Amino acid sequence: MKTSIAAKSDRPSTLKVWVLASRPHTLTASIAPVVVGWALVQHYSKNHPIDQNLSLISFLFAAFACFIQLATNLHNDYADFIKGADTDKRVGQARATQKGWLTPFQTAAGSTLCIAIATCIGIRLTCMMGRWDAYMIFVTITSAFNAVCYTGGPFPLGYIGLGHLSIGYSGLGDVFVFLYFGLVATVTVPYIYIVRMILNEDAGVADVFRHELFMTSLIVALPVGFLATGIIVVNNLRDRLTDIHVGKNTLAVKFGEAFTRIEYLVLVLGSYIMLLPLAQIPILKGETIGDANYLLYLPLLSFPKARGDMKAMWFKGKDGAALNPHVGGTAKIQLLYCLLLVIGLKLTK
Repeated sequence: MKTSIAAKSDRPSTLKVWVLASRPHTLTASIAPVVVGWALVQHYSKNHPIDQNLSLISFLFAAFACFIQLATNLHNDYADFIKGADTDKRVGQARATQKGWLTPFQTAAGSTLCIAIATCIGIRLTCMMGRWDAYMIFVTITSAFNAVCYTGGPFPLGYIGLGHLSIGYSGLGDVFVFLYFGLVATVTVPYIYIVRMILNEDAGVADVFRHELFMTSLIVALPVGFLATGIIVVNNLRDRLTDIHVGKNTLAVKFGEAFTRIEYLVLVLGSYIMLLPLAQIPILKGETIGDANYLLYLPLLSFPKARGDMKAMWFKGKDGAALNPHVGGTAKIQLLYCLLLVIGLKLTK
């Protein structure tokens, strides 16, 4: 069994250890997209039926997404240590298991508890939809599975012969984050709203709901997902020189530093460019006269913050431990971008 390489006397309080292990500087990545989805439904409901349980549904799904991210973070803390990725040469933020502040059993158990809570919330949301909906069941099951499969390791997948599987180690981490912390996190509240309304509307109205709101939420989810993916891109660029020694084949390891820096810039700039088509979508324009709803350009106010992080990620920019502030920094960009987008939607008549 591996032993801690850090002095036990350096251990923070138990509460602080668990807070650090949860990685609070990035937890907004799971909540901000849900708030955007809620705001889309709120905007759409101005001229359509209102779901009295919308706030509760949004809160529950935000909690679901947050517990899935907590589970993923804690399992990553456990599995990266077990697989040798987190050593004394680590340049990222402190990891509780690697530091000896928590045992592998404790972080794995914490992850399992978070998955159990998320699963219960997912079941509750499915029940609130008035039917056993295939989409919500799929999201609940795959999210729980991906929380442990992101890093892999002997627990719990090893017990069913799948310990070799790892989304992150196979270079699919960016895709996973984009899909689940971008698309799924943004579109699920609108989707639940649509399903609940279908039960009370005729087929013609239901078709309009499906086409207008769901497709719009899918488009809005793209820039949100771009920024969520940017968080993991910074993380992978920072860790590439240690990841390569343990077979953690992230895109940064596979394609190198230049590719990763370009990827980040494309993702962040792409999120702002996406505001142009978003402002043109008919149901987002409200009573706006003209070609675009300029209130949806409010996220541009977050660009000065993004500019600093893009500069750090530019060629010959920061590297290694110097990138640590920009992991959380990119999460702040996404949070600010999403909040400004929500304000734009709320101000649109």
